[in-house]
Amino acid sequence: MSRTNFDQLLQAGCHFGHLHRKWNPAMAPYIFMERNGIHIIDLHKTVVKIDEAAEVLKNFARQGHNILFVSTKKQAKDIIAEKAQSVGMPYVTERWPGGMLTNFPTIRRAVKKMTTIDKLMNDGTYSNLSKRELLQITRQRAKLEKNLGSIAELRRLPGALFVVDVMKEHIAVKEANRLGIPVFAIVDTNSDPRNVDYVIPANDDAKDSIEVILNACCEAIKEGLDERKVERADEKAAQEQEEEVAEARPRRQRRTRKDAPKAEEETVEAAPEAEEKAEEAPAAE
Repeated sequence: MSRTNFDQLLQAGCHFGHLHRKWNPAMAPYIFMERNGIHIIDLHKTVVKIDEAAEVLKNFARQGHNILFVSTKKQAKDIIAEKAQSVGMPYVTERWPGGMLTNFPTIRRAVKKMTTIDKLMNDGTYSNLSKRELLQITRQRAKLEKNLGSIAELRRLPGALFVVDVMKEHIAVKEANRLGIPVFAIVDTNSDPRNVDYVIPANDDAKDSIEVILNACCEAIKEGLDERKVERADEKAAQEQEEEVAEARPRRQRRTRKDAPKAEEETVEAAPEAEEKAEEAPAAE
């Protein structure tokens, strides 16, 4: 069953591309026609591409990988933040910190610095500082929170990148390509899809267009996370069962060892009787 249909995408304005003079020839396979100097995207192909991307994202989530959502354009910021938070995934909606992926340890140190400031504020270490010093630290903390707060829980490189507008986020895409991280992206007719692993051809400027595509993708991610929870619960139950069986084995062995001397005594007592019967048998003949 498809996660989106043609009518949903049509109502959201996903089919509107850019002016013909701004197009990228690499997007030709996804363009249906030109009308009034504007390219129209083939939504039949968009439906297929959304389903393909959603299925892969679902598998990533089920395997426990993080998907980093990226969009710093004004009309997509709130949607990206809301949808990423709904599935517990990291996101970047402010300026992309250069080297965030290729120089990830440095970014992690900046995040730890933010955590350290919080810790020192809570335990009273900063209580003896002057107002000016405290203000500087507070401003520093606010700046770190604005730029890195949304990736505070990202402790390792993400398993994939989901980008809205690959032209605007070209640095993020380039870093992901360099590290071999799969890139999912909403790609408009003015963009180059060749650096994107999973292309979703659609209007990347309209809020409704971005939202309908993100809804489908985040729904798939949620399904993957739910399946992961079920699998982990089953694994835990199986492990507990194995532990119970392992604990029961020594008890059986102890019982067997306790019963062994009794069996030996019975064997010893039965031996003379057998000998007497063997002696009486020839005498009777």
